[in-house]
Amino acid sequence: MTDSIAVANSGTTPVRPGYEIDLDRLDSWMRAHVEGYAGPLSIAQFRGGQSNPTYQLTTPDARYVLRRKPPGEILKGAHAVEREARVMAALGPTGFPVPRVHGICTDDTVIGTWFFVMDLVEGRIFWDATFPEVSREERPLYFDAMNATLAALHQVDYEGLGLGDYGKPGNYFARQIGRWSKQYLADPAAGRNADMDRLIEWLPAHIPEGDETTLVHGDFRCDNMIFHPTEPRVIAVLDWELSTLGHPLADFAYAAMMYRMPPDIVAGLRGADLAALNIPDEKSFVEAYCTRMGREHIADWRFYMTFQLFRLAAIFHGIKGRVLRGTAANAQAITRAEAFPRLARLACEAMDDALA
Repeated sequence: MTDSIAVANSGTTPVRPGYEIDLDRLDSWMRAHVEGYAGPLSIAQFRGGQSNPTYQLTTPDARYVLRRKPPGEILKGAHAVEREARVMAALGPTGFPVPRVHGICTDDTVIGTWFFVMDLVEGRIFWDATFPEVSREERPLYFDAMNATLAALHQVDYEGLGLGDYGKPGNYFARQIGRWSKQYLADPAAGRNADMDRLIEWLPAHIPEGDETTLVHGDFRCDNMIFHPTEPRVIAVLDWELSTLGHPLADFAYAAMMYRMPPDIVAGLRGADLAALNIPDEKSFVEAYCTRMGREHIADWRFYMTFQLFRLAAIFHGIKGRVLRGTAANAQAITRAEAFPRLARLACEAMDDALA
């Protein structure tokens, strides 16, 4: 990812027009629901947080993060902050790296939309998938840490955590392809795209046989996690809006998609000299995951990659719709909306490889 995109997504800014929060109402809610909270309270908005507006809350003794649904018209089922809060609260006691969730508010009268509050975790976020801030010798350890963290998630006993109803077990790809196809078709403001139309026709007919169900993150990439300030260790996984019960290979393919992704769209390695950077290649990354999960290999890998490129294209199509409706929360929304057709093209390239 370019330095300009990293700067645009890092740190905080004064709350942008249209995303203001009534601090008196929020202060009252915090006093009632956040253990140990004491004001006065100040607020800033994170530059990142593409889908759900995200804020830094500061008091004399603590700092918190608030995630909310965006104001204005939103698509049904989108911006599910309540799901983010639920899954992180369930995972916290297991030792899986997530921030502590203090509470969720589903009363629109407090700040205008649903929200939740969690701890602010101090550490490093890498917006560039080449990890330029890390030494060449240590770089493989960061990729292994991401790989190990995702494998650990896929081995969580989700039923034991009370998440048996967090999604519908089985038939994941058919449901996901249907969901994103429907969302794409239901947003005429963002327009149709010939590559997306091809993908919607091809994907349902090429779903691999067999099925598995685990807890999946849905957006697992380096800039959605916080690393220890000095060590190659993931200390918090963020942005759980797209999490559900799903197929682990779909989730893993999304993480491995960084190898196919241009760095100016989201954190990606396309075009990078992996050997010079001492970054494990895609084959090694896949093999490490298979070892951790007790798999010999991953069949139909090209399908999983095509599916995930399509899914991300559908997400960016939704961002384009929000830009046109004026509800996009992030300063980079226009850039991502413009990247939508490139993602659809990349997905078609993967699809055509699968047909070869």
